[in-house]
Amino acid sequence: MSRIGMKLPTVTFHTRVRDDSIEGPNPFTWKDVTTEDLFAGKRVILFSLPGAFTPTCSTYQLPGFEKLAGEFAEQGVQDIYCLSVNDSFVMNKWAADQGLNNVKVIPDGSGEFSRKMGMLVRKDNLGFGLRSWRYAAIVDDGKIVAWFEEPGFEDNCGSDPYGESSPENILEHLKVKNPFKADA
Repeated sequence: MSRIGMKLPTVTFHTRVRDDSIEGPNPFTWKDVTTEDLFAGKRVILFSLPGAFTPTCSTYQLPGFEKLAGEFAEQGVQDIYCLSVNDSFVMNKWAADQGLNNVKVIPDGSGEFSRKMGMLVRKDNLGFGLRSWRYAAIVDDGKIVAWFEEPGFEDNCGSDPYGESSPENILEHLKVKNPFKADA
């Protein structure tokens, strides 16, 4: 089901951010960030995936968006967000492990955003519990203007389809039919 035209749900994400006033091995503090904080007034790509440190997510999807960030910027994209039903500790460690400089991670620890998007699925067959189905969206000021969902959406899906939400597919879409291009 396409979600083009849908406004992103209002959610508060509980994040951990570096705080230089804190000494020691864990210089981070809690910071609540809302959907409005992340998406208002900007053109962004949001992609969601089943889990941090998982094979397709870590080998292809997240590194692909990181690698193509400059080309997305040329197409008018101001931020790229990766969302997963993982807590902030896991998402921050994964971002550090991936050496991210361009893609920002969003922890949907309780799955509230994924549920409100209608994209929460059971992955009990893999021992994951509730997770997000793999998808991506081009979002303008909090409203979805292009939607890329992997086929086969269902609980305990035996496969992990990947292609529709790939960075290469989204970049091609932007180059062909770009509502954001900086000179448009």
